[in-house]
Amino acid sequence: MEPLADTEIKRVLVINAHPDDSDFGASGTIAQWVKAGIEVAYVFCTNGDQGGEESGFTKEQMPAIRQREQRAAGAAIGVTDITFLNYVDGHLEATLALRKDIVRRIRISKPDRMLCQSPERNWDRIGASHPDHLAAGEAAIQAVYPDARNPFAFTDLLDAEGLQPHRVKEVWMMGFANPDHWVDITDTFDLKMKALHAHASQTSHNKELENMVREWGQRNAGIAGLPEGRIAEAFKIINTN
Repeated sequence: MEPLADTEIKRVLVINAHPDDSDFGASGTIAQWVKAGIEVAYVFCTNGDQGGEESGFTKEQMPAIRQREQRAAGAAIGVTDITFLNYVDGHLEATLALRKDIVRRIRISKPDRMLCQSPERNWDRIGASHPDHLAAGEAAIQAVYPDARNPFAFTDLLDAEGLQPHRVKEVWMMGFANPDHWVDITDTFDLKMKALHAHASQTSHNKELENMVREWGQRNAGIAGLPEGRIAEAFKIINTN
């Protein structure tokens, strides 16, 4: 499915389970949106405190470290509007509370486009199907439809916080088993790698990081029919009308 033209998009909201998720999955594309003048905001459901067992830091140190790394990664591609919902890493579920928190961010940001993780398991890429990813994706989709647009959903957001209902025009989903849209990120691959290197607690031990990410992207580009050597990110496009 063809997405809306970027010229029709003023704001994008990115919902992910953990710091670094969007940088692995979509930061080359996000960098292009920022370059095009689109406002991009990030929301992370957890602080990723169960990640980084090879970093040498304690679990108690990880939340502050990962928030700092994510802010640096966002800055590398031009994203500074970053919110952490502070749910417990590894325990994320698509609860009403999480849906409400995401609806709040949708009504605050008023995005035309939302990017989130797939709520469906991808058996070919088990790493993309972390339980927290599935939960974040499910809660995000439920927040888009039916909640964010419905004045009768979470009425206190309207009555007490003055947050008007908002309809997101389309959703881009990453980590989906059968994507239908690919973005050539060859020209922003360097920015993607800067963002990923900012997550030092997660990536510094991997000396093959750039080769690994490049190989993933070239595989996507091949599926998309792009010329040899190009690099792409893959998405499922959902029309929310």
